[in-house]
Amino acid sequence: METQFLDYADGDTTCEAYVAHDISVSGRRPVVLVFHAWGGQDDFARSKAERLAKLGYLGVAIDMYGKGRRGSSPEENGRLMTPFVQDRSLLLRRASAGWNFARHHPLANEHAMGAIGFCFGGMCALDLARAGRPGLQGVVSFHGLLGAPVGVEPGARPMHARVLACHGWNDPMARPADFEAFAREMTLAGCDWNALVFGHRGHAFTNPVAADAKNGMQHCPRAERRAFAAMEDFLHECLRAPVHAPVGVCPIPA
Repeated sequence: METQFLDYADGDTTCEAYVAHDISVSGRRPVVLVFHAWGGQDDFARSKAERLAKLGYLGVAIDMYGKGRRGSSPEENGRLMTPFVQDRSLLLRRASAGWNFARHHPLANEHAMGAIGFCFGGMCALDLARAGRPGLQGVVSFHGLLGAPVGVEPGARPMHARVLACHGWNDPMARPADFEAFAREMTLAGCDWNALVFGHRGHAFTNPVAADAKNGMQHCPRAERRAFAAMEDFLHECLRAPVHAPVGVCPIPA
C-alpha cells in the first residue's frame, strides 16, 4: 500500500487529496473518490480510500474545504458545510475539481470512475452524478443528504451514473418524505438506482464514533457491515464488470 497527500486547486483555493493504491497492482485502475462528512477530510475518509485501494482501486479522499480547513466541533463543522449546502453551484465546482484531479492521476482509468460519500459527502457524490461528469459510472451515498439542488426540475437531465443509497429510515437529516422525493427524482431521470434502507437506523450509522442516539446519530456495526458489503458489490458491477444493458431494457411495471 502506498499513500500520499497531493495538492490540487479549485481556482485560488488549494485542496489536499489523500491518494492510496496497492503497489502490487500494475498499470491504470478504476478510481473511487471518497467525499468526507461535514467535518472535512479526516482519518475516517482516508481509511475508506485505503480500503478501496486494497480492493484494487485508486482510492482518492477528496478535500471539499481547502487544505488545512477542518472542523473540530459541531458548530465549526456547520460553518464549514453551510456555504456549500446553500450554494450547490459552489459545491459542484469544488467536487468537480477533485474529480478532475483524480482522473488525471497517472494510475487512473478515467473511463471507470466511482464516488462514495458520507453525510455531506453523500450530497457531493450525488451532485457529481446529477451533473453527468464523464467517466463517472456509479456513486454510493452513505446516510447522505439526498435533496436535489433548488430549482432543478426532477427528470430535466438524464442521469447515466448508477446510484446506490444506503439510508437509515429514521435519519433526521433525510426524513421519509425526503427519501421519497429522492426516489422520484432518480426515477424521473432514468437513473439505474438502488437503495439499501435500514429500519430503526438514523444518521451516521457507518461511523464508529457516532454516539448521539438522542439526536438520531448512532453507529450500528451490523448496518455498517451490510452497507460496505453492498458498496463493494455495487462498485465491482459498475467499474469492473462488463458494461450493463441500458436501464430501459428491463421492463418496468406500470
